[in-house]
Order: sequence, then structure tokens, then C-alpha cells
Amino acid sequence: MSATSVVGLQWGDEAKGKLVDILTLEHDIVVRYQGGNNAGHTVVFNGKTYKLSLLPTGILRSEKLSVIGPGLVVNPKALLSEMEAIRQQGIEIGENLIISDRAHVIFPHHMAEEAVLEASRKDDAIGTTMRGIGTCYRDKAGRTHAIRVGDLYHEASFRSRLESIVEQKNTIIQALAPGSETIDHAAVAEEYLEYARILKPHVTDTTARLHREIAAGKRLLFEGAQGSLLDVDHGTFPFVTSSNSSAAGIHNGSGVPQRHIDRMIGIVKAYTTRVGGGPFPTELDNEIGQLIRDTGNEYGTVTGRPRRCGWLDAVATGYSARVCGVDCIAVTLLDVLSELDEIQICEAYEINGQRTTDVPSHVEDLAVVKPIFRTLPGWKTDITGARTLEDLPANARKYLDNVAELVGVPVEFISIGPDREQTIII
Repeated sequence: MSATSVVGLQWGDEAKGKLVDILTLEHDIVVRYQGGNNAGHTVVFNGKTYKLSLLPTGILRSEKLSVIGPGLVVNPKALLSEMEAIRQQGIEIGENLIISDRAHVIFPHHMAEEAVLEASRKDDAIGTTMRGIGTCYRDKAGRTHAIRVGDLYHEASFRSRLESIVEQKNTIIQALAPGSETIDHAAVAEEYLEYARILKPHVTDTTARLHREIAAGKRLLFEGAQGSLLDVDHGTFPFVTSSNSSAAGIHNGSGVPQRHIDRMIGIVKAYTTRVGGGPFPTELDNEIGQLIRDTGNEYGTVTGRPRRCGWLDAVATGYSARVCGVDCIAVTLLDVLSELDEIQICEAYEINGQRTTDVPSHVEDLAVVKPIFRTLPGWKTDITGARTLEDLPANARKYLDNVAELVGVPVEFISIGPDREQTIII
């Protein structure tokens, strides 16, 4: 086996980090291929909770190599802060972390520009994390305002380019929000050159390194961030992230081709959540939604924002499973549903009187979807101590069978609690 991929099939926050942490034992290298410090993974073991954002989950096992690939956008200040926090929890970070010199850099002007753009949208705001992710990706696509990690090590050209970029960004920001604080390009250059000096031992051509490791027979694990329904091309546009957060992003975000990936695992929360704006057909804006939110601690790892909660949408999840080509799924947070008398799964949509199991391409059509539900009995018992499929109540197993049927792929992992040990592998 050359490589495995773990990808979220919903709007993110599917508890991917836990499964990646478990699978890291079977692999040599863990690769993040997209996103930035707007992502968040929480891993719990030995009574400790580790909150990760830019760092791959593999960093928690120091004998494994963790890779921040070329498809990411990197805020070096945030990265260094995260590295220090993890070190203070006793985790070693040294040669086990490498950062692509092709990854793009987030600057203060990206965050400032994003803030004024979101404010200008008023009621049509996307609901971004205000971390400059989207504006950095936009500059990457536009090229002329983009600076990559490797550019920080060419000081003269970096200073010159940054001066020109910041001058133009200040003009844009002032036009959108007159009276905004002007960004000082010289101060930013000094700050970022110091970040570059500290990070230099980790910066390399990760694409070349990964191909050498593959040739040497090393096993790769690709760790997705966000979820497939947030994919900029295949998600619920425009209420998406700014990168390919589905499996489609693996190859351009890492430089490793499809032929090396042997197994694709999709992560499915036992219910559905999303943050920010956008249609959400199965949303529960009621006491059941609040119960799920509180029981599942559905508040952002990075932002602390309360997540919108609803029943599992098997139409949207099945679509993501097909786009990503997953071989199996992991159902997470099944224990959160244990208090409910009955549970629903969306098995189809009704749009303008027509039943469909396809996800509409346009957000206006998704906004008028009427979900068609399949109702199942709850199990009303604590399942956090289960360690085998047979330990689960019959109604919990029935629920999993229905999820597998509707999504179209088998369930091979079940998470029934936050700890590493609270995972059933079928």
C-alpha cells in the first residue's frame, strides 16, 4: 500500500483528526494538502486534548514525518504559535515537520482585506473565519500579489515585491473602508523575515521529498481539512472554502498523483453540521438541534463559533462519496445521538415537486429543497464503552446499516467517543 486518504464528506468538522491519528500508526508520513489555519482538528488520548490547525495530525507521533504541502496557505505567525503550544504539551517538533517552499503566505493585508470585504457584503456575507484564507488563495490565483514561502529567502526581491503589493492593498482597503489603519510594508517585511529565519530548518521542496519517500516504499497518509461540501469547485458554492477540500485537492495540493493512492476513506458525522452561511436542508433550529450541539460540543476548534446542527443528509454525503471515490466510510460521534427517541436521515430531496437524490449545482435551488426523511428508532443507551460492533445496541447497528445503504459504501470505522480507544474497526 502506497497511500491512504482521509477526507470529510460533509461541511467539515467530521472529526477527521481522530481517525488520522489512529491510521498514522500504519503509515510513515502524514500530508496536509490544502487549507490554512481556518481548519481545526482535535485529538484526545491519555487524558490530554490536542488542538491542531495548520499542523498535520501526524505531528503527535514524533517518529512520523508530517508535511505541510504546496496546496496550503500559511500564516507563519499562527504556525509558530501552534508549534510552541504543542511543544509545551510535550510533543517534539524537529526534523519530523517539513513545510513546502511552494506554499503561499498569508500576510496582514489578507486579513484586513477579508474583513472589509465581508463587512461590505452585509446580509450576503459568506461567514469566513477572518484569517485571510480566501484572500490569500485569490492572490495565488491572480499571481501578481502572491508570495510563496520560498520567496521569503530571497530578501531583496521579497522586500521590493511586498512594498508594491502592500501599496496596492492599502489603496483597496481604504477605498472599501475609509479611515482604516494603513499597513506598514517595512515593518511587515522585518516581521516575516524573522519568521522565515525560525522556520528555515523545516522549509524544503516537499514534492521532491515525497516522491523520494514513495520510491523508498514509504506509506503516505493524506489528511483533508474542512469537508467536501466546502470544495470550491464541487461544494455548495459560494458558501465554500477557497481550496479543493474534497479528494480532488490531493494531487495539486501535494504533487503526488492519483495512481499512488490505494484507499480512500470518507468521514461522516452521524448527523450534520455546518458553520457560516448557506443553505442547510436538514438543519434543526430547535431543541433537538441544541441538544446535538451541546452533547457533541459543536463549537469551532479554531473560532469557537456554535455550529449549525441537523440530521444526517445522505443525499449530500452520498454525492461527496462519489466525487471523492471513497472505498468506505467512518461514522463519527455516533454516541451524540444516544439520547434521542428517534433519529432521521435525509434520503432524498424534493425540489419544485420533483424527487431527486442529486445535489443541485446552484445555491438558489438548494435553498428551496424539501428534505425527505427516513425515520428510525433511537437506542436510548450509553454506547461509549462499546469496543466491537456486537457491543452496539440493535437500533444503533440498524442506523449504521441505513447510513451505508444511503451513502452507497460500507461503514468500516465507528467512533463512539473522543478517545483513541473509543473507535470500533469493522
